[in-house]
Amino acid sequence: MSAEWHGIQETVYTAIRSVVWPPGSDRFTIYPQSGKKRGQGNGVTPIKNEAITYLVKNGWHKNYPWPVGTKKVPANLDAAIKIQQGIVGFEWETGNISSSHRSLNKLCLGLLRSETIGGFLVVPSKAFAVYLTDRIGNMPELEPYLDFWAATPCREGSLEIVVIEHDDESENVPRIPKGTDGRSKS
Repeated sequence: MSAEWHGIQETVYTAIRSVVWPPGSDRFTIYPQSGKKRGQGNGVTPIKNEAITYLVKNGWHKNYPWPVGTKKVPANLDAAIKIQQGIVGFEWETGNISSSHRSLNKLCLGLLRSETIGGFLVVPSKAFAVYLTDRIGNMPELEPYLDFWAATPCREGSLEIVVIEHDDESENVPRIPKGTDGRSKS
């Protein structure tokens, strides 16, 4: 791995570590309520946006156009940076497990076609996922498929799944607001 790649990794890890709840805190404290019932649990988009904001301040581009040339274009990458060797993508899981698969497939396709040279997918741990939008993609549900993604032929590149978890739980912090699409409503 090059020094440039290590710098990218550190920027991504710092962006993730910069995400706190509630805003202004120095830790990530989650309101401990299951997201299974409508109107309960915590959303994800506000914390994703905090990480993306950090990346943008460090040279990344938000909603980066999908670089693989095809008529049926997957959605944009949450963020990406173009370096000398190519494009590095960043996805933060906010949807269900199908969304996680789409994100990883998108990143792998970029590696396979040599359109990207790396990618990161951020997903919650099992312990964190229970407090988020019901059925959010998470690491335990991705693990059975790791060999499949690892077998993606690529000339050069790296794909990382970064698993996140909260620091604390407290009913004295507000819930993270949910979006209005898909399962986030429930």
